[in-house]
Amino acid sequence: MTSKTLLRNATALGLLGLALAACSPTVNTRGNLAEADRLQQIQPGVSTRDQVAALLGSPSSTSTFDRNTWYYIGQRTEQTAFFNPEIIERKVIQIRFDDTGRVQEMKQLDASDGHEVALVERRTPTAGRELGILEQILGNVGRFNNNRGATRPGAPPI
Repeated sequence: MTSKTLLRNATALGLLGLALAACSPTVNTRGNLAEADRLQQIQPGVSTRDQVAALLGSPSSTSTFDRNTWYYIGQRTEQTAFFNPEIIERKVIQIRFDDTGRVQEMKQLDASDGHEVALVERRTPTAGRELGILEQILGNVGRFNNNRGATRPGAPPI
């Protein structure tokens, strides 16, 4: 083989390798995906709030109306090239404590426990009027000059 043919083959092989590498999926983990072995160490009636925090870390969220309920929320997604990410795993762990700080209940929530939230497309009215781009530009002309021609009090005139 000549050096020219060898260079072409090496270039083609390199481009093929780059194309294959671009097709490998990217896996992302967001939030706190609690591992099963750590969850098994939490015993209702025995484990305390501090022990849970040491095992799982701080909660992703706490209940709005009940500070004795902690949520650990996490998900793992996989994305190939420019396609939309696909959810591989999603976990929501709810841990409820009694008034003494011991675990009262621990359960894993799934999609059936969620509620769809309807978004409302409204605008909040504000006082005043909307200015066009030309009014905004021309409205500032002359606003920054003072009578003495100085940029700040006590500065020499320009």
